[in-house]
Amino acid sequence: MHWSTMDNTHSKDARLAIMELANMISVPMSLNAVVRLNVADSIWQNGSNTPLTASEILSRILPSADPENLQRILRMLSSYGVFHEHIASGERRYSLTDIGKTLVTDENGLSYGSYVLQHHQEELMKAWTMVHEAVVDSSTEPFVKANGGETAYGMYGRKPEMNELMQKAMSGISVPFMKAVLEGYDGFEGVERLVDVGGSAGDCLRMILEKHSHIKQGVNFDLPEVVAKAPKIDGVTHVGGDMFSFIPKGDAIFMKWVLTTWTDEEVKQILINCFEAIPVGGKLIACEPVLPHDTDDTHRTRALLEGDIFVMTIYRAKGKHRTEEEYHELGKLAGFTSFRAIYIDYFYTLLEYKK
Repeated sequence: MHWSTMDNTHSKDARLAIMELANMISVPMSLNAVVRLNVADSIWQNGSNTPLTASEILSRILPSADPENLQRILRMLSSYGVFHEHIASGERRYSLTDIGKTLVTDENGLSYGSYVLQHHQEELMKAWTMVHEAVVDSSTEPFVKANGGETAYGMYGRKPEMNELMQKAMSGISVPFMKAVLEGYDGFEGVERLVDVGGSAGDCLRMILEKHSHIKQGVNFDLPEVVAKAPKIDGVTHVGGDMFSFIPKGDAIFMKWVLTTWTDEEVKQILINCFEAIPVGGKLIACEPVLPHDTDDTHRTRALLEGDIFVMTIYRAKGKHRTEEEYHELGKLAGFTSFRAIYIDYFYTLLEYKK
């Protein structure tokens, strides 16, 4: 092949790739659409997962809607592995892939669908046109600039519907992760009083206590407006407060997706407060997204890097996902003498700090 031909081929591939990237907003917004339309539950039907046409899907959820436009959405999402497309007798039918099954509502009313909806609320969407502002002026988050000076957490506290969706989204992703933790981690042995920092509705703490009956007392610690809506759980006390001021004392402290939304100095302060709240021999068990050292195009790396940009845009411009080495160093600055990272889940890593 001549060099000119090779260059032309590469140029065509590059132009095609940038076109795909420029139009990629259609992927998450179409995912948002199928969640809003309850498509996954319509197809799943208690496990049948029978391939259906767009018309058949809509007959179960919204008979008056437009099947052609739904098919366009389903076909595009099939190219990203959310649905299986079956073509026969001139008709396109769709069933759920393993990815699509994560959107099916379980017996507790949970799925990853709430996570999708939570990420695409109007207030959050406004911020995405201003990502460049995190570079221009990192003292204020794009979300804050796009929403009249109000932070995301401030808005969650002011708008009950946003707070409720956030809690449901966190529960939807916490349950499958916690099942993996409880099956693959033995670090809760010997703990009698466990404090969950940023525990939201208390789902993680409830699961831990059900598995480890030797834990006599669980403390679900979060912002007052969050724990005010948390349900009653046997063996759990809900405590409202500010983790930058104090953390309730316990034999061990557990937290999930807390450190990533804060700056290095803030994380150091949180870790210091955790250190002061546990006895010698006590531990902090933190579940966080941990970035790989090298960059590649795997689903895991992309999901982690995309999540990092989400944090920067919505929560804290200088909050971030970190590498294992960065978390280790922050722990040493807080006084922890022992550290290990346990890769139990593809997205979250369990970080164990010992005093």
